[in-house]
Amino acid sequence: MSEEKKIERSDKQETSQQSAVGSQHSATEKPSTSPQDPADNQQSATENMEVHKHPHHVTHKKKWGEYFLEFLMLFLAVFLGFLAENFREHQVEKERAKQYIFSFCEDLKNDTFRIKTLIKYDEDKIAALMGMYSCYDTVLKKPEATGCMGELVKYSRSNRSLVLTERTIRQLANAGGYRLLNKEDADSIIAYENAYKAYLDFQSTVFQTSQDNVRNTLNRLANFKVIAPLQLTTATFAGDTIGGKLIGSLFFKADPALINQWFNELALYLRTNNGQRNIMMQLNEKAVGLLRFYHDKYHIE
Repeated sequence: MSEEKKIERSDKQETSQQSAVGSQHSATEKPSTSPQDPADNQQSATENMEVHKHPHHVTHKKKWGEYFLEFLMLFLAVFLGFLAENFREHQVEKERAKQYIFSFCEDLKNDTFRIKTLIKYDEDKIAALMGMYSCYDTVLKKPEATGCMGELVKYSRSNRSLVLTERTIRQLANAGGYRLLNKEDADSIIAYENAYKAYLDFQSTVFQTSQDNVRNTLNRLANFKVIAPLQLTTATFAGDTIGGKLIGSLFFKADPALINQWFNELALYLRTNNGQRNIMMQLNEKAVGLLRFYHDKYHIE
């Protein structure tokens, strides 16, 4: 009896163990009742979502409007930069042009001082040379009475020329500064320079020829001992250091034909001095007019 009970008991234990294993196996085979993995849920949701491409994505294809907008923005940036640089250069050139005008006005002030001094010098010459008519009568009557010729020799032996202050004019020409000036300013400076060139042309042709003729004829007439003191003195910008008094009879030989020639040449010299004075007066009027013009336009003192 005891052995049969042991056999039955062992059979019951095996049956209970088999049913327990079977229940565990069936529990593992039911996926629908167990929770899903979070990673699987995210992947499934991603696959079900609608795909939207960002405009800056590498696979995004731009529309023509976007290209045009980018081009327009780039063009505006370059164009505005060009305008700013051009405005800056214009302001710099405008300031440089004004500096040229200021410098030219300083030159004009120097010129007007010199011109006025030379006009006074020529007027003194003209007044003295007007005495040639009475002196001619005296010398023809009495050849040894040449005292009146002293003043005529003094004012016909030399000349003083105008040297223009060309500092600014040369800078404008050499540095291309005329392009910085407006047309009215540039034309006024060029007109002034041309007026001075006309004066120089008169000086080197008509006036110089007249001056040489008077000197050459005087050299043929004059006694060296009498004329030498006058030749040793110098005519300066401030005035002549020579006096008009002769220490004896001027003539080496009283040749009436040569004396007459000298007085004729002296009369032409007087005429050319009048012409020179008139040209310088016109030049001075231009200089003063330009100073007034620039004073009103740029408030230059």
